[in-house]
Amino acid sequence: MPHRRSAFFISDRTGITAESLGQTLLTQFDTLEFHRETVPFIDTVEKAEALAARIRERAQIDHHKPLVFTSIVNPEIRQVLRIDSALTIDFFETFIAELEKELGQSASLTVGKAHGMVSEEKYDHRIEAVNFSLNHDDGVKLKDLTEADVILVGVSRSGKTPTCLYLALQYGIKAANYPLTPEDLDTTSLPKILLPYRSKLFGLTIDPARLHHIRSERRPDSRYASLDNCRFEVNEAESMFRQHAVPFISTTHKSIEEIASTIMHKATLERHF
Repeated sequence: MPHRRSAFFISDRTGITAESLGQTLLTQFDTLEFHRETVPFIDTVEKAEALAARIRERAQIDHHKPLVFTSIVNPEIRQVLRIDSALTIDFFETFIAELEKELGQSASLTVGKAHGMVSEEKYDHRIEAVNFSLNHDDGVKLKDLTEADVILVGVSRSGKTPTCLYLALQYGIKAANYPLTPEDLDTTSLPKILLPYRSKLFGLTIDPARLHHIRSERRPDSRYASLDNCRFEVNEAESMFRQHAVPFISTTHKSIEEIASTIMHKATLERHF
């Protein structure tokens, strides 16, 4: 077993950018084990110095250089986090200089641009999309579907709810979802409530064995969770999608990010902010 390496994702704001980029890089080293730590709001030299001392201590304990991924705007703070006993990957230093050179303009070096509330209008649209998805979760509220950008359809526990919320948060998409019930699956027709919105439908399916595992954690030893029932429901749902030309994808081996991105592409949806 290889020695576990420490990885720090450090930012002067939320840490989302440093963590996302750093994690993406680390996925390319899937035979190694990493102890990951996200450290947000390092926005003073004093905080940076305290963190630098902790990273140096970690290097001594691990007997390996910690990996330090930073997205820090302030150059003084960035300097403090250039630690001899760590490998520091500074995303601002790596990219900003080249962009300034190409664009012929100095960067504003404003903290919080990436994930701050830069525009109230855009932020309000994002919150509106999230509220819409929450209000139209699992067929709870079926009116106002004309406002939906997309309606996800699938059997229970196929990933509809988290995908809807991700689409709302990341893209401002008003996503509703409709769970196919046993009654819906007794016929190959689309549920009547969905017929006026056929062009907005997008199906989610899942491997029956995976569905059986997920449902068993929620309702063990039930017909709902039985493998035979999971096979039946998935087969009937996929037949419905094919018969009515509803595009669909399997969520079995995809992350929420991959599912949402695929839906955006296949349904030709556009980001709203």
